[in-house]
Amino acid sequence: MVGIWIVKLVVLRTGDAAAPVAARRGEFASWIRRETAPAWPGGWAEHDVRDMDAPLPRVTDADGFILTGSSSSVTERAAWMLRAESLVRDLHAARVPVFGICFGHQLVGEALGGKVALNPRGREIGSVEVRRLAGAPDDPILAGLPASFVANATHKDSVVTLPPGATLLAETDLEPHAIFAVGDTTKCVQFHPEIDGDAMRGYVDARAHLVAAEGLDVEAIRARAVDAPLAAETLRNFARLVSRFRR
Repeated sequence: MVGIWIVKLVVLRTGDAAAPVAARRGEFASWIRRETAPAWPGGWAEHDVRDMDAPLPRVTDADGFILTGSSSSVTERAAWMLRAESLVRDLHAARVPVFGICFGHQLVGEALGGKVALNPRGREIGSVEVRRLAGAPDDPILAGLPASFVANATHKDSVVTLPPGATLLAETDLEPHAIFAVGDTTKCVQFHPEIDGDAMRGYVDARAHLVAAEGLDVEAIRARAVDAPLAAETLRNFARLVSRFRR
């Protein structure tokens, strides 16, 4: 109806879940909605930013945007990535809340002036400990979370140089920039808050040949994969942030 604002989160799809996992569990957007639902009563939409024939959402089309993970690399500098980065800059400038997950975290970092490259510490995959940095501010994205918590991760690239003005909030053993914020409304996590233990084990299986080739212990990583409900709280905290910034 004209004149009534429909509160909405838009998932900006940047990639597909690993095929064997997606066949059983669906795609990223459904996992994100599942974990966010307790804190988000509003509407949802999804837009695949890789589709260059479809116009991107406008800044005013939603109250918040979530960028998914992807098997692509921001270092490829594909045309669709550059276009998506332009949208990120527009959203950030307009103070529309943005949440970047894994590849999304990296795309936001690059869009706002950081640098993405292969993580010199190597591949991070499995259930990992995320540690809040001593002295870091109490950012809303971490509300209610302890000093350390478990998250599920799978990536090789990293935001090796943070964007100007970014605030570093957390690290892992292999990822020094596990969580960062740029201003009040742009939040990024290098892990996957939407991935549970079952999906994580599926990812380890799907990447087993690569993981083994890099000298990592596939079976040990798989055995340590667990649900990560505290990591998922970052998604719910983002939804609460969106509600506070609703125009």
